[in-house]
Amino acid sequence: MTIQFTALPTENVRALQRGGPDAYGRTPERKISDGDGMPCRHCLRNIAAGDVYLILAYRPFPDPQPYAETGPIFLHAQECERAVGTREPPEILDSPDYIVRGYGGDDRFVYGSGGIIPTGAIAARAETLLEREDIAYVHVRSARNNCYQCRIERA
Repeated sequence: MTIQFTALPTENVRALQRGGPDAYGRTPERKISDGDGMPCRHCLRNIAAGDVYLILAYRPFPDPQPYAETGPIFLHAQECERAVGTREPPEILDSPDYIVRGYGGDDRFVYGSGGIIPTGAIAARAETLLEREDIAYVHVRSARNNCYQCRIERA
């Protein structure tokens, strides 16, 4: 099984960077990074100290529904290049562990698929989950705050 870590779609990010509304219909907040823990979900790199970034509510699902978690994310305020999908975990995954959870084709999480996984074992766990027919994709989320980090798909 080949997997790839994927970033947010550029068309969604550009709309937000241009002042479009977030998942709650609000304009993203603009802040200046102190360089500590501000992962951009588009380039999948940490936002450098002194760079302007956006804080906004994001729902990584096509439609609202009971399982469509919405939460805060960071993006570079200026346009950045979307990370190329790769089998290797992106630089933003620098905590010791993350929540890794499978979702079905109906965009609802698959019960029993989630767990807190050491960072070095995320790719192997995602491969195991994506071998299942009932799992369409996987989310990586913060183990401490449940914030969306990135998605893992079959390559």
